[in-house]
Amino acid sequence: MEEQLNSVFASYQGEKSELIPVLQDVQEELGYLPEEAIREVARFVRLPEAKVFGVATFYARFHLHPRGEHIIRLCCGTACHVRGASKVADRVKDVLSVGVGETTEDMKFTYEEVACIGACGLAPVMTIDDKTFGKLDPDKTEKTIKKFGEDSSEGGEA
Repeated sequence: MEEQLNSVFASYQGEKSELIPVLQDVQEELGYLPEEAIREVARFVRLPEAKVFGVATFYARFHLHPRGEHIIRLCCGTACHVRGASKVADRVKDVLSVGVGETTEDMKFTYEEVACIGACGLAPVMTIDDKTFGKLDPDKTEKTIKKFGEDSSEGGEA
């Protein structure tokens, strides 16, 4: 990890104002922000480790744990909620055996719930990576996840 971090740090001056871009690049390089990386970023930008941790936990785009190969995001906005997103959420959690924000043991999927995907006409809707799947019910959701897991080149319904 030290070599990867040094590679990222080489593009910066080590200024406090560079904290967020440094964290972004470290996460891009490592896939997430492990404790050791946060400690080294803090040292590099000369900030307390607690401050760096605070920034990393404040922004939803930063992740402190490894994430799956594929990210499933289920919309929980009003239109999706009214049209059964909670039943879809229950099925996702059952199929993957994970809770919200968790990653499957095989590191294939990470499951997240989001406030809005912006596809209300397809409610309830979820994305897997950059593919959108809409008008879901629990059975369609299960089939979609299983099919996507078998062949991630499947297209969505955007």
